[in-house]
Amino acid sequence: MNIKKSYKFAFKSATAIIFFVALALYALNYFSQANLSLTACLIFIAVIYLFAFFLLQYRIEKFIYNRVQKIYKHLVLLDPVNAKKLEIRNDMNTLLKEVEQFTSSKKIEIDNLKIQEEYRRDFLGNVAHELKTPLFTVQGYLETLLDGAMHDKSVREKYLERAQNGVDRLIYIVNDLDLITKIESDVVNLNKTNFDIVELFKEVFELLELNADKKGIILLFDRKHHKPIYVKADKDKIRQVLINLVENSIKYGNEKGSTEVSIEPLIKNKLIVKITDNGLGIDKKNLPRVFERFYRVDKSGARSQGGSGLGLAIVKHIIEAHQERIYVNSELKKGSEFSFTLELGQELLD
Repeated sequence: MNIKKSYKFAFKSATAIIFFVALALYALNYFSQANLSLTACLIFIAVIYLFAFFLLQYRIEKFIYNRVQKIYKHLVLLDPVNAKKLEIRNDMNTLLKEVEQFTSSKKIEIDNLKIQEEYRRDFLGNVAHELKTPLFTVQGYLETLLDGAMHDKSVREKYLERAQNGVDRLIYIVNDLDLITKIESDVVNLNKTNFDIVELFKEVFELLELNADKKGIILLFDRKHHKPIYVKADKDKIRQVLINLVENSIKYGNEKGSTEVSIEPLIKNKLIVKITDNGLGIDKKNLPRVFERFYRVDKSGARSQGGSGLGLAIVKHIIEAHQERIYVNSELKKGSEFSFTLELGQELLD
């Protein structure tokens, strides 16, 4: 039987009171020679006992309620929405559990806010750092031209071309920032269609062929695909994924190396796409962070390679928006493999 602790307190208190009253009655009867019957004494004791019990119980509950009410008022100040849903209770065990749950949830919220604040500081610092380099580059060339170099035609054209490259880099960074912000905010809706991913890879290869030729890198498939391989996804977004991954493999690939693409069945309605290179590779300790915004594995030469530092973060968000998975395997100085899953198109499922 579950008896409230306040009842036990009231019971013990009432027992002590009635014991005192019984002694008083006995003394009164003994010294005053009052002829009180046993029945009358018992009735008197029972009345006093019940009165003391309910009085103490009422006073205790009111005392606890008043104190607990103050606690709930503080909770309402901390969280007006959720705290108002809580029912004020006198039971201390239930109260303790509710307060512990409340403080635990607040601790988690505070920890998340700290993480978000740190993330915000890092993000702003990274954005400022990424924008600063091309801005200062453009500013330097324009100031040089305004100081008199513009009168020399050869210098003028060269500096204007370099300033233009700086502006292009700024636009590239801003566009990537805009894209990743929209993706993270679920502003961009996926327009899923059936399309041939082999053909899409060929388009990407043609687009990046010039970049690959500059480093002598060969772009190839692991085997010949005589038939189209249809997938169901947002074609434009997947094109962005392929461009980012292939461009990344070229950027960090070795001279006269290769970037190889393989497309393999995974399960009944899924396939896996792999982009493999034999380039610089990634140290094992850096692998968990490669998809972070602005995180660069090669701190020394990364910025000289260009890019916004957002490519892999965009890839991850696009793949996860499709409810798919992306993986990375790499070994330092031996190369990297980025792979992701996609849903098979209806043509293949049929």
